[in-house]
Amino acid sequence: MNAEDAKSHPLVQVYRRLLHTYGPQGWWPGGSPFEIIVGAILTQATAWTNVEKAINNLKAEEILSPESLRDIPTDELAQLIRPSGYFNVKAHRLKAFIHHLWDAHDGDLKNMLESDGPSLRRELLSINGIGEETADDILLYAAGKPFFVIDAYTHRILQRLGSSDGASIYSDYQHIFHQALPADYRLFNEYHALLVRHGKDVCRPTPQCEKCCLRDICRYP
Repeated sequence: MNAEDAKSHPLVQVYRRLLHTYGPQGWWPGGSPFEIIVGAILTQATAWTNVEKAINNLKAEEILSPESLRDIPTDELAQLIRPSGYFNVKAHRLKAFIHHLWDAHDGDLKNMLESDGPSLRRELLSINGIGEETADDILLYAAGKPFFVIDAYTHRILQRLGSSDGASIYSDYQHIFHQALPADYRLFNEYHALLVRHGKDVCRPTPQCEKCCLRDICRYP
């Protein structure tokens, strides 16, 4: 796709409208790459407000670091992250990530995140408990790699817009964005955040179409 085609692509128009409506989102929450990774694992199947409570517990105990999470017993970690739900499972997933970090990178997170995007994605997906969405959260927000995150909000909005092009699996939806947009992690970051905002505020399971800035280009109404 050439530059002019990219500018006129429907998904570019969607991005511009969302940005005009909501403004820059400054997302993902997290004060460091490691905090973002912990948040990405903890936010599986729960609301971010619950994740914040769990992360605040880790901060209060001064153990939000790879070394501290390596050394804390799994059952103690589970109790600290209890607000995030499925806390026993998530404690094991955090431990799996930490063990991999030491086994493969001698505990050097910077070294891990500096791997090229496709290699890092394969590596993340090899870790127990990390699926495609979590891996892409880490790639985009912690490592600054241009991998578009497909979550429930993105899936719903794309389906309603009629822009899914027969997509049926995660990689199909991601390919639509990768084909339509330049590979810029800052753009992917902002676009995904805007889709989450729109999905929470307007394009809900029961949508508020009368308030939607995309109404005239959406098939759903």
